[in-house]
Amino acid sequence: MSELASLKARLQVLEDQQAIRVCINRYMTLCDALDADTPLDELAGLFTADARWEGKGARYASSFGGYQGREAIRAMFATYMKTPAHFALNVHFLTSEVIEVDSQQGQGSWVMLQTSSFADGASHLNAARLSVRFAVEDGQWRIAHFQTENLFSRPTRAWDDSAPLPVPGQR
Repeated sequence: MSELASLKARLQVLEDQQAIRVCINRYMTLCDALDADTPLDELAGLFTADARWEGKGARYASSFGGYQGREAIRAMFATYMKTPAHFALNVHFLTSEVIEVDSQQGQGSWVMLQTSSFADGASHLNAARLSVRFAVEDGQWRIAHFQTENLFSRPTRAWDDSAPLPVPGQR
């Protein structure tokens, strides 16, 4: 392989990894704001036509189950799109990223921290390991298999408290 061909191949890997980051970021952004106004077609469109979405492990398999195909995944997300919204506050944080790509397929893993408050006033802290396979479909990187496995979960007090922030020198 020539040096130019090698550089082009390496650049393509970087561009593919970035496209995968954009896809998972958009997914998390839409999940952070799941309500009656969420663009459901856009959310479902982040998945391949034959994608699989599943909770893995004892806690998430029983809580979330699994869904096969874009339309089934779309229907699952539609259950969250109501008024009042299921989530009063929902924020996903991704870390420990590893993305590997090989031509038209990619694999990503992250550790996710999710802070949620619900319409009923309860709040919850979850950590999960995400294993996500991506594939190029119609010229776009999409989620082909999304797995989320619980690391820990616990109820907690409300996240957005109006108490003053503890800043040195101020009381």
